Amino acid sequence: MKIALLTETYFPHINGVTTHVKTLKDGFEKLGHEVLVVTASPETRKHYIKDGVLYCPAIKLKSFYGFGVSSPYSKTRLKILKEFNPDIIHIHNEFSMGLFGIYAAKKLKSTLVYTLHTAYGDYIYYVMPKVLIRLGNKIMDKYLGLYANKSQAIVGPSEKCFEYIKKSSHKKKVRILPNSVEMSVFNPDNVNDEEVKKIREKLGIPENAFVTCFVGRVANEKSIDVTIDYLSKTLKKDDNIYFVVIGDGPGREELENQVKSLHLEHFIKFTGRVEHEDLPKYYKMSDLYLTSSLSEMNSISMLEAMAMGLPVLQRMDEVNKDQIEEGKNGYIFFNEVDMYKRLKYLSNLDKESYQKLKFKVEETVSQKDELEIAKKELEVYKKAIERGRLQEMMKRKKKNESIVTKIKKQGKNIIKKIES
Repeated sequence: MKIALLTETYFPHINGVTTHVKTLKDGFEKLGHEVLVVTASPETRKHYIKDGVLYCPAIKLKSFYGFGVSSPYSKTRLKILKEFNPDIIHIHNEFSMGLFGIYAAKKLKSTLVYTLHTAYGDYIYYVMPKVLIRLGNKIMDKYLGLYANKSQAIVGPSEKCFEYIKKSSHKKKVRILPNSVEMSVFNPDNVNDEEVKKIREKLGIPENAFVTCFVGRVANEKSIDVTIDYLSKTLKKDDNIYFVVIGDGPGREELENQVKSLHLEHFIKFTGRVEHEDLPKYYKMSDLYLTSSLSEMNSISMLEAMAMGLPVLQRMDEVNKDQIEEGKNGYIFFNEVDMYKRLKYLSNLDKESYQKLKFKVEETVSQKDELEIAKKELEVYKKAIERGRLQEMMKRKKKNESIVTKIKKQGKNIIKKIES
């Protein structure tokens, strides 16, 4: 099968969608399928293909992490895609590449699949002032409806996707496929302990400290400020518990100021940007993944942490509560007191009990590697192709019935004229 994966961002940019698309690409190729990733690139002025990725000229959006937005219509891009001749066009973003995907699928008569990765209600503030956020959400709901309507299949990483598709007034079934993990990359046995020790020393974290971490975009929607606030209200100096924010983003300076104002610089650290290949070292440096974010569909960073054996402490998110199996891969907290209680329990576990918990955590993600997810995605593709063929047959049937009706009507008119 030939598969085109369309995404607004791709490596070297790091985010959940980028990682998901890369993992899918690797999985499909291992299964013998041909893949072309199509992405916007502010670093190029002309279309070119390298290592199975079609890079398209784009304008850099400085206010949005430096990501690029390309033209949704391009004859050159369409020509390259036509030569590739995809059976499936799979959209992973709803902007320039998403619109191009809808256009290309129609022109090339390819089957269109759409994955909703993002809870956009948490991101409207990037493009609209607060007074217009409610209106912005309504517009976004209608906009997402366009993708739901044009696709032969809709995929989502969590139950939260159902809520968004419902709001767009569509009743199409959403196939839930949790995000996958590069198990060979995020394997604690492959990480050099000396390099981990150096990271701790660089951050000024004692060897015997209990380290919690968050990995991702440092921005308002991730609610890192909530975690910091909760820690400031509960953490005691002799707890020897540290919180490390791994990543970068527009909210970093504000959060660093929050930490300073609360006099927590000793216990809360910021690493800045960390390259994807270096993330396993930072996970292994940590003992727990801690997040207050309510904007996730199905956090890839959380899954990566689990693959590295880290239990998760997650703020209650009603729609996503099933991601955490209490006592098996982590715990849920509701407020600062609840969070602190769990932190103390986990940080005081003896070595044997903690290792048993780590084993259970790793077990919960063992079936979420790139090959297993790719196989499940291929099942979606096959059904989407069948659905597309059925829709095409129905269209032809309707068209033929319309032609027959028209001929009959014309025949009756001719007979009437002859009789008169």
